[in-house]
Amino acid sequence: MPDKKKYIQREGQLSIILNLVLFGLKYWAGVVTGSLALIADAWHTLTDSVSSVIVLVGGKVSRKPADENHPFGHGRAEHIAVVIIGVLLAIIAFDFIIGAIEKFNNHEKTVFGTVALVVTIISIVVKEAMAQYAFWAARKAGSSILKADGWHHRTDALSSLIILIGILVGKYFWWTDAALSFAVALMIGWASYEILSNQIKSLLGEGPSDQLLKAIKEIGESVCHREIYLHHIHLHNYGNHTELSCHIKLPKEMPLDEAHLICTKIEDALKDKFGYIATVHPEPLFF
Repeated sequence: MPDKKKYIQREGQLSIILNLVLFGLKYWAGVVTGSLALIADAWHTLTDSVSSVIVLVGGKVSRKPADENHPFGHGRAEHIAVVIIGVLLAIIAFDFIIGAIEKFNNHEKTVFGTVALVVTIISIVVKEAMAQYAFWAARKAGSSILKADGWHHRTDALSSLIILIGILVGKYFWWTDAALSFAVALMIGWASYEILSNQIKSLLGEGPSDQLLKAIKEIGESVCHREIYLHHIHLHNYGNHTELSCHIKLPKEMPLDEAHLICTKIEDALKDKFGYIATVHPEPLFF
């Protein structure tokens, strides 16, 4: 696999710098125009900088080797870092939904100008470019944390696109800014849900699919040339690697060294096929 550390560091550092610049531009434009939607978009961009810091820290921790207290390594630190990003997005979404409701109730109208238009267009172009780079780096490095950061950039680009549409039609409707703020908040909330739901499943553990169960059984029987009665299959994702444990049934009269050889063959085959670090436990088969 390509150098994961290199991709995470490059994406994180670039993201921090560009997001801080965009935050300053958006916040300034929001204050000048009095637009809650632009200010919300600015804070969304700032959280991208925070999430990028989390990307760097989480990526560094996840690369630490196994030790006495963490025998399976620190790979799940990456999942935890992604969960933190998702929680940050959820908090921001809730805050701006409240703000949008208040602005709607107060019948506040916002007059957008050239400043807001130019800053929003710049934001759309830069954020989508950052998203594309993060997705590319995630594919190269096989990193879920880079993918999550890419979606963070993408939601920021989409929220800016919504604001751009609002700027173009805002002069016709007094409630445009409140509606845009609410729409941006919903988009941020949806991104939070997508990120959290995927990562929490990985942290809690998922059962193998029927297709995977069938493939594991076929691999085991193909290398052993016998029925092995595979059961109690468990997958444990540790970020940088996946552990698999399972039980097989073998004839009770089979010598221990032969049973051990069969288990080793299955473990090696599963590692070659799926990259899993497998532990196969033999049990006596009674007819």
